[in-house]
Amino acid sequence: MAIPDFVVALRAAVGRAPLPLVGVIAVVLDEGGRVLLVRRSDTGEWALTTGCLEPGEQPAAGAIREVREEAGVEVAVERLLAVESLPLSVGPNGDQVYWVAVGVRCRLVSGVAHVNDDESVAVGWFDPAEVPPLPAHQARCLALALTPFAEAWLAV
Repeated sequence: MAIPDFVVALRAAVGRAPLPLVGVIAVVLDEGGRVLLVRRSDTGEWALTTGCLEPGEQPAAGAIREVREEAGVEVAVERLLAVESLPLSVGPNGDQVYWVAVGVRCRLVSGVAHVNDDESVAVGWFDPAEVPPLPAHQARCLALALTPFAEAWLAV
């Protein structure tokens, strides 16, 4: 996974200590209702498109950027799905992060999905009923994206 420059600078000061970071989860649906997934290069697992927001970046803009970077397609953000803090995660290099995850529903605008960076080894469109197992917070975002008129879910 590419580590943003601002995180590299923070890590130079705090080492591997826990950092609070904001990330986005993009649930991208095409005109047929299929879901865009990427197979992560670090774990080999299928996942929704995710990524770290840059300082000052709006979540919708970050979701659009992450989908473009990872899958090479253009999307439009339609609505907020969920906001929650995730448990402490530890990367393969020992970096610790407390993620605040912002899930958004997106629709495909243009382009053909393909592996577009080194964060993924495959990209594919899946019927919602055939989506491989996802982490609980991603599965929640997908379920909300597929539910018409669902209100945004906020962790308590």
